[in-house]
This record gives sequence, C-alpha cells and structure tokens, in this order.
Amino acid sequence: MTKLYTSAFTLLELMIALAVAATLVVFAVPSYRSHVARTHRIDAASALYRAAQFVEGAASDSAATLPPGLDQAPQFGTPVYRVRVLPADEANGGYLVEAAPTGAGPMRDDACGIFTLDATGLRSNRSGANGVAPASGECWNTS
Repeated sequence: MTKLYTSAFTLLELMIALAVAATLVVFAVPSYRSHVARTHRIDAASALYRAAQFVEGAASDSAATLPPGLDQAPQFGTPVYRVRVLPADEANGGYLVEAAPTGAGPMRDDACGIFTLDATGLRSNRSGANGVAPASGECWNTS
C-alpha cells in the first residue's frame, strides 16, 4: 500500500518565517520613514530656491505673493510645506522666504521645523517639534 503525504508548513517553519519577516519590518520601516522625511525636506529646500529665484526676478510689488505652484512643496499635489515671502528688514538683505510644514501634514512634528532662506543666502531652521531647531546642516543635507 502506498502512503500519501501532503506537504505543509509545520508550526516551527511558520514561526521562523514570521520571525524573519518581523526582523525585516523592524529595520525597513524606520529606514523608509527616514527616507520619506529626507525627501520632504529636499522638496522644501527646492521650493525655497525656486521662490527666491522668483522674488529676485520679479518686480518688488509682485514678489510678496508667490504664484500657485511656487507657494507649496512639493510643487504639485498635496502640499507638505507652505512657502511664503516675508517682508524685508535690515538683517535679511531684502527678503526672507520660509517653508512651514502644513498643520495636518506628515512633517508637522519634524525636528527641522520651518526652513528659511534669505537674500544673502543664509539657510536656517526655526522652532522644531521640540522647540529647539537642529543645526542647519542636518536639515539641509541632501546627500
């Protein structure tokens, strides 16, 4: 008489597969979130440079309001940052452009907070999620 064997996972094999999957998730999810946050920061920095280029090329009257597309980051789609031009003062060289995270967006609690770029080329960040903005190099690093 011939015996029929069915192939199936044993409980031990299933537990090993779940352990491997859990280990991958533990390392993959934080790495993915870090990558997404870095991508949003790069979008904010790019939006500031585009807005600064617009302000420098526009007449002083129209530079206070950015056209649609230049007033947000990313340029198309759902905004993660809102970009606006602040008035000139003696410290910023003629204008200051800021990118502030949207209230309901994924970067609202980001440590980098609000990105700023002024007419002198000074890049900085203000009031991060914990009230203290990190060094500018950490937030503006695109590598």
